Amino acid sequence: MGLLRSSLSNLRTSPRLLAVPPYISLLCMLGGIIWILLLPLDEYSRRTYISENALLPGQVHTYFHGTEQNIFRAYYHEVADVLEVQTKTAEDGSQQYMKATPAHRNERIRSIFHNSGIKTASQSYKYNVGGQELHGENVYGIVHAPRGDGTESIVIVAPIENFEKQLNTNGVTLLLTLARYFSRWSLWSKDIILLVTPDTSAGPQAWIDAYLSQHNPETVSSLTLKSGAIQGVIVIDYPFRHLFHELHISYDGINGQLPNLDLINTAISISSSQCGIPTLLQSQHRYAKPEHQHHYLNRLKVLGHGMRNQAIGHSTGAHSVFMPYHIDAITLTAIGQGREDEMAFGRVVESLTRSINNLLEKFHQSFFFYLLLQNTRFVSIGTYLPSAMAVGAGFTVMAIYLWLKSGYEQREQGKEQITKPTERDDGSQDKIERALADPNITNEQLLKQPSAGGVDRVKTKVWKSVDRHIALPAALLAILYLTSLVPMAILVTAEHETLLTRTGALCTVIIMVPVGLSFILADNTYLVDTNILFGPSTAAISANGVPKDLPEVGLITTDSSPPLDPSTRLTQFHAILKALSLLVLGLQITVLATLNFSLSMFLGVLCSPLAFTGYYPSSPLRARASLISIVLFNPFVITNFAIMGAKLAGYYDDSFGMKEVLRQWLEAVSFGWSVWGAWGVPVGVFCVWLPAWIVAAIGVMSSFIADEDGTIKNKVEKVKEDMKGGVQKVQKAAVRDSSQVRKRKK
Repeated sequence: MGLLRSSLSNLRTSPRLLAVPPYISLLCMLGGIIWILLLPLDEYSRRTYISENALLPGQVHTYFHGTEQNIFRAYYHEVADVLEVQTKTAEDGSQQYMKATPAHRNERIRSIFHNSGIKTASQSYKYNVGGQELHGENVYGIVHAPRGDGTESIVIVAPIENFEKQLNTNGVTLLLTLARYFSRWSLWSKDIILLVTPDTSAGPQAWIDAYLSQHNPETVSSLTLKSGAIQGVIVIDYPFRHLFHELHISYDGINGQLPNLDLINTAISISSSQCGIPTLLQSQHRYAKPEHQHHYLNRLKVLGHGMRNQAIGHSTGAHSVFMPYHIDAITLTAIGQGREDEMAFGRVVESLTRSINNLLEKFHQSFFFYLLLQNTRFVSIGTYLPSAMAVGAGFTVMAIYLWLKSGYEQREQGKEQITKPTERDDGSQDKIERALADPNITNEQLLKQPSAGGVDRVKTKVWKSVDRHIALPAALLAILYLTSLVPMAILVTAEHETLLTRTGALCTVIIMVPVGLSFILADNTYLVDTNILFGPSTAAISANGVPKDLPEVGLITTDSSPPLDPSTRLTQFHAILKALSLLVLGLQITVLATLNFSLSMFLGVLCSPLAFTGYYPSSPLRARASLISIVLFNPFVITNFAIMGAKLAGYYDDSFGMKEVLRQWLEAVSFGWSVWGAWGVPVGVFCVWLPAWIVAAIGVMSSFIADEDGTIKNKVEKVKEDMKGGVQKVQKAAVRDSSQVRKRKK
């Protein structure tokens, strides 16, 4: 048993074994990234299917055609008259451009609902975000189900202004036409709520908050009409007048939440199979031809776009705001120019509504965690989740490696060693070799062997265990994580006019924090050495003449480890700080993967280079490589790279400069935090990425600031000597007082 314990101890301090964990960590991170790149292959993805048999997609005959088109055209003129800018000729022949007021517009929509025999109500809201006021009014009506009891409902939404800031005139007209059409049918078992909102962001959020009584009465008015639990939501987006070619399905929700896959598959099945309208996902019409959707690169682009939207966690349409309340919703958007008209769009909505109407309970059979590659293939959570877990495991492996490394110090130790015996032909050579290999033979017995040689005093490097001092690293890490909430709160609550100014100031402060902490820590590393602060152990004092039964008094401890030199103390400090940081980071990545996989994956990839940076005062090459890593993978530098990538991808034209794009992004983060409750980007950047970057930067900066002996121009050594003198005085006084106490007792 003792031999086994000795072997394990030697194995734990083996230099070859200690060099393996960084490669294991790198292999885990690369494996996680490669795993994601393999997902678009057929071997790692699955064909979509509908799990809920009650949906029966495409099994009903639709009747939305014929005379309903005339109703649509009549409604279109009424809606366009209040939504679009009208041109009128004045008496003097000049052209005047007029647009109806929101109050006039809402009154017209309410009158159309009322004329169709639908109960109608309105709701006003007012949000104050970043010093700007967002206000509007929602109009909605309810078609009560003749065969229902009002406990379940379906919502159909048509925003006046869609996600791309285009007027959704055809969409609103189609909703009004469907409202009249649905009110004449007696087959509904669920109420149908028809909602018209001014936009896709604040209006739907205010309505669903009030519908579920989760609103603030001071900013959002309550609803006067309500129905039952919402089973599904369909958003209509038809922002042009001409015929369309395809339907685009948007499904990303707030904070990366997704609707049940059955709802998306039902919409795709009805559109493609029953109505013959092709469907697209993740803006495929911008980068992929329909005949190339099954190619690897196009699937990878769809996967990347979906992961980006999920990681950002912001709204991609009016459907997104329903996800936090576990309400499945999608947006159907008309795309392209082809042969499909508004009647075809209406038949898709009708058939989809009737499929949801067939449900006996909420969507639950299919997946809620998935990644879509095209309209007929997906990846389930059991397939893609190991990639994020592998990246998180890489950080954990590095944390364990640094923790083990911090508990040992390489020291030179003198050792008696038998020199190699002289060569002889009488067979004694083999005897000596066997004697050297026998651990039970002592040095004295070896010297009696013929031609055994002599005894030399040699110095060898051995690993000695040392005490870890984790108080200061743990306290510093806790402070960094707590203070990371400050810049996040400053940005999400700042007024829009001061966003760029505050961001610039925060960048300067955050970059200076690692530099300042590096100077402070290198100049005060004596705080880590408890032998200096608390003195030697009681055993050592007893060896100097103090009785062993002397009770512990004052600052005397039981730490018997030899004191660490400044270089070793600083190295141990950075190792422990980095180990704790990577351990927390690995835990965050792993836990976050179950909440928002894409955000976890992006953060893991962006933080992975930070795991291999560190404190390298004696290796200038590694120190410079670490410096390049922390500069390139700074959150603010990556943000600039992302802005340039967005401009190159065509999301912004040349009229938008870097500052304008950054301002829009910051305003979106502020709005998402205040209105939607979108926490992904601010929490991920400031509470996960930023503390890990600061810890890595502290180690790298210390490599350039501290001397090879671990001090700043040997200032620490002078302070150490001064403190030793003071502590020795305290210890002598404690021993003297204890001796007096013993004399009094006698």
